[in-house]
Amino acid sequence: MEKGKIILLEDRLPKLKEQRKQKVNRRLIFYISLFFILILLIIYTQSSLSNIARIQVIGNRHVQEKEIVSMSGLSNNIGYWDFDGKEVEEKILRHPEVKEAVVSKKIPNTVEIQIKEYERVAYVVEKGRYLPITEKGKVLKAVKGNPLSSDAPLLINWDKPEAIQEMVEELNKLPKSIVRSISEIHYTPEESDSLHINLYMNDGREVSATIRNFSGKMTAYPGIANQLSPDQQGVIHLEVGYYFESYKGTETEEEEKNEAER
Repeated sequence: MEKGKIILLEDRLPKLKEQRKQKVNRRLIFYISLFFILILLIIYTQSSLSNIARIQVIGNRHVQEKEIVSMSGLSNNIGYWDFDGKEVEEKILRHPEVKEAVVSKKIPNTVEIQIKEYERVAYVVEKGRYLPITEKGKVLKAVKGNPLSSDAPLLINWDKPEAIQEMVEELNKLPKSIVRSISEIHYTPEESDSLHINLYMNDGREVSATIRNFSGKMTAYPGIANQLSPDQQGVIHLEVGYYFESYKGTETEEEEKNEAER
């Protein structure tokens, strides 16, 4: 039987020494690297390099970016790692127009503030000023200039806060497409109906209605309007029955007479 080749201990010693030396060198390099990384981290955290470099606001439409940044309490003098995002979100949510706020950190030094505003469902016209009303029914400070015509309808001659609140509740129930089709809502109380209103639509027609169950009845408007030709201008009555009355004084279109209520 042939015996295997025998390796003498003397022949293995140089190789073992070399392996041990390499292991010690690798460990030394690791500790030196770790030391310098810690030094760099200390320098980074103690210098302006670790401060917030950029604050980005996303999702705002009516609220100015500088307002959000101011309420957040963040600035370029604050360390990127030195603030709690949840605390910043709570500060921003104190703004009456902010519904949601999410603060996130983006490497290397950017802070992103994403917000969602309350919808503006209408504007109260008061002494030439336009006061926005949010979906929660809160009346805000007057805006500068005139609001966008497609933004929300104007409430004109509304002097009763409780009537405004009821109107806002009804507008909240309507599809956005119908709300955007309304240009003005005039408060026109009558002896028989203290909540009577007149609407002026963007298509040039007028709607006579009441605040009571307004959202349920107004959903019929698109169907009624589609059955009229563009040159048929007049008043669509939604008080009890649904019918169209031409500005010429003759009734030209009936949808449902005195029987259909929604």
